[in-house]
Amino acid sequence: MGRDGVRAERIHVDGIVQGVGFRPFVYRLAVRHGLEGWVRNSTAGVDIFAQGPPAAVEAFVRALQREAPPLAEVQAVRRWAVPPAEVQGGFRIVTSASAGGRTWVSPDAATCPDCLRELFDPADRRYRYPFINCTHCGPRFSIIRRLPYDRPHTTMARFPMCAACEVEYHDPADRRFHAQPNACPACGPHVRLEAPARLRRVVADVQPDDIARAAALLRRGAILAVKGLGGFHLACDATQAEAVARLRARKTRPHKPFAVMMRDLAMVRRYCEVNEQAAALLTSPQAPIVLLPRREGTDLAPNLAPGLDTLGVMLPYTPLHHLLLHDAGVPLVMTSGNRQDEPMARTHAEARAALRPLVEGFLWHDRPIHNRVDDSVWMATAVGAFPLRRSRGYAPRPVRLGLAAPEPVLALGSEMKNTFCLLVGEEAFLSQHIGEMQQAATWRFFVESVRRFEALFGARPAVLAHDLHPGFTLTATEALAEVPGAARARRVGVQHHHAHLAALLAEHRHPGPALGLTFDGTGFGPDGTVWGGEVLLAERAGYRRLASLRLFRLPGNEAAIRHPIRIAIGLLRETYGEALPDLPPLAVLDAVFLRTVQWQAARGLNAPLTSSCGRLFDAVAALLGLVTEVTYEGQAAMRLETAARAAPLPEGTPYPVVWEAVAEEGPFAPTLRLDWRPMLVHLVDDIRRGEAAEAIAGRFHAWLAAAAEEVAVRLSRETGVRTVGLSGGCFVNRVLLETLVPRLRARGLEVLLHRQVPPTDGGLALGQAWVAARKMLETSP
Repeated sequence: MGRDGVRAERIHVDGIVQGVGFRPFVYRLAVRHGLEGWVRNSTAGVDIFAQGPPAAVEAFVRALQREAPPLAEVQAVRRWAVPPAEVQGGFRIVTSASAGGRTWVSPDAATCPDCLRELFDPADRRYRYPFINCTHCGPRFSIIRRLPYDRPHTTMARFPMCAACEVEYHDPADRRFHAQPNACPACGPHVRLEAPARLRRVVADVQPDDIARAAALLRRGAILAVKGLGGFHLACDATQAEAVARLRARKTRPHKPFAVMMRDLAMVRRYCEVNEQAAALLTSPQAPIVLLPRREGTDLAPNLAPGLDTLGVMLPYTPLHHLLLHDAGVPLVMTSGNRQDEPMARTHAEARAALRPLVEGFLWHDRPIHNRVDDSVWMATAVGAFPLRRSRGYAPRPVRLGLAAPEPVLALGSEMKNTFCLLVGEEAFLSQHIGEMQQAATWRFFVESVRRFEALFGARPAVLAHDLHPGFTLTATEALAEVPGAARARRVGVQHHHAHLAALLAEHRHPGPALGLTFDGTGFGPDGTVWGGEVLLAERAGYRRLASLRLFRLPGNEAAIRHPIRIAIGLLRETYGEALPDLPPLAVLDAVFLRTVQWQAARGLNAPLTSSCGRLFDAVAALLGLVTEVTYEGQAAMRLETAARAAPLPEGTPYPVVWEAVAEEGPFAPTLRLDWRPMLVHLVDDIRRGEAAEAIAGRFHAWLAAAAEEVAVRLSRETGVRTVGLSGGCFVNRVLLETLVPRLRARGLEVLLHRQVPPTDGGLALGQAWVAARKMLETSP
């Protein structure tokens, strides 16, 4: 307590408190409570000096967390009593300061309702201005170069504010008070349409601007590259099958679904089924793509998602997108602007090089993108929502682990759907979606992003956590030499499926032990086989493999993944011997090809052994004639799931569930294996009887759910562990999830599901970081 009843405190706030209107909020809060002092950003968060009557100071501190702005996340408030000081001017926002420590970087946020009203108000000075924003919305992570988050440290530094914007920026009563990307038509970025003269002449009379002209071109069937928030999109009219077909041909993407952007929630409901959970995701500040059941009988192009009954839909999340969708009046394909498997284009030079052969024109803008950020993707199910891709709107928001790593960890993630994780203390900073690491351009993006994360969060890794696969780019010492600090860092290898389960435990802060059903495509097994249908027991930093699918061959190895009939032939040969059953998918095969695949399967030549649940899905889809060639990951399983949803799911167990006790030797040998052969015999009999593919697909899903339930209950009884986690790409399957989870809960088990990171390989880095941290803690003195 100071003299004259004045109390003075220094206060530090950690969390997402920069770029979200936190300093203006603190200013208004202090004025409301009659306090003197100041607030400023620092590289470690937000610093406050506040003095006044003790009760007012207490009320002020309580309100810092209770009333924080919608995009803020206050993680901790620390306080120190200090002597009162002479303060000029009441309470002020002062110049940012450098300090030790780190702060969180706010993710980009979708256009808020207030800005949206102004955008379409002819009387507003920002009417139809495609870069309207305020402290509650707009670009954040995509434009930041370094901390603290002030305009000179962003790509908006090149746009000095005009007098009118300066007045808003300095007015505590204004919504744009200290909004760093604040701009207007007089001083901010602008949009420009670039198209051949013949096309521009066609829409030359379209008013009022280049966005309206771009919309007119899209309605006429053009394909355009549109520069957005974190990169470029490729856009076309989603109701024109011919335009969609041209985009597929140019992008060499014959079947993979295209995401669609729709003007508003009313339009989404016209084309898709939308429950409350999905609506909340679509309209959230993160505004991800959400997978939705597609309505029949609409005018959407049938080739948007061939063979699937769902559609990836998002709402406009920037003012530019809002204007484009408003002017077009139709849903638009809005897919990543890239060449196949490469990162989306970020700069104008990248866009010209990669996208010019794919488009009729470009809708440019001149606000530079510093951090490339692809769209996030979510799925809403009857057992809750979870991310399939965690990127725009979420990255680089950290996951707090509830344990603190003694030294910084860089977890490298996976070769596919890559994200990485920088763990500093208990804060796991997950990167945006990086992509497929086999591409040189993706590798450059990865290294660039790691460097930026290390600079932003002030950490150089002492430990590298990585997958065990010896062939991955991310485990090659010579490649990792490009990663800052990698040469001196200690290395911790983490088995692929252990990382899946560990990611699930990490996001729930669950210390274990826990059983984990980790079902996915393929992951390197330390016993020399390819894992993918595993039941693990996570204990402290390690794990035990308790159960698995019966092993089978992948004839042709990688070729079997692209042509799943190869897997089906191997399964049939092991079940029936050389005399394969007479089935329609086999009847159309070349006799030499059929004999060759059988020979590979019999001798194990270029036919590795696997326990992969994902590959079992592929084989069943091939036997049902749903897929002949896979052109994108998960295609066969997605087609099989779609078929299963087309018919009522059978009750009980339609096919025999046989878990066999085995006596294999070795540290990674399971004690139980699921014998899929009895199921296959019944499934083949159903095919030969002419049963509908939809009914058989449903029976297969019911069989797998019954098998998973049986083994989870059995192992829970044997180990005494009541917590069961579900992770891996197979649990993206809504039919499987919605069948299995209620059954497990009905048996009294606690079920952990992903809520913050994907169950796919996009979440592996978090699990790798968790395992590395726990190993360090176990060995530290």
